[in-house]
Amino acid sequence: MKIKIFLTIFFISFNLNLGSNEPIDESKIHKNLRCLVCQGQSIADSNSDFAITLKMVVKDLIKNGKSEDEIYDFLSEKYGDWILYNPKLNAGNFLLWSLPYLVLVFGGLIIVFLIRKQSKKT
Repeated sequence: MKIKIFLTIFFISFNLNLGSNEPIDESKIHKNLRCLVCQGQSIADSNSDFAITLKMVVKDLIKNGKSEDEIYDFLSEKYGDWILYNPKLNAGNFLLWSLPYLVLVFGGLIIVFLIRKQSKKT
């Protein structure tokens, strides 16, 4: 009985995946990185020398034990946030992300103001 309990606990603890040893999906990273040579292509779709070099850099970073976020941070520091198809929200691009909403709200306020002004004249 003790052996069954021991073996059960051993296999359960052996099979637990705590997230630290998850393999990094290299193709997912390639699809999220923009080729700076090709217009509108990811490095997964591009065959340019830059894309091939960047694929090797990503492979080396994965071999060195870097996480996906660390790879994105490294490449965005080197090439800027434009290299990422899905950049992180920060102070530098906050205005860019919020500008369409600000224009929509400001335009709506102008329309409301003009409608009220027009209704007061009649």
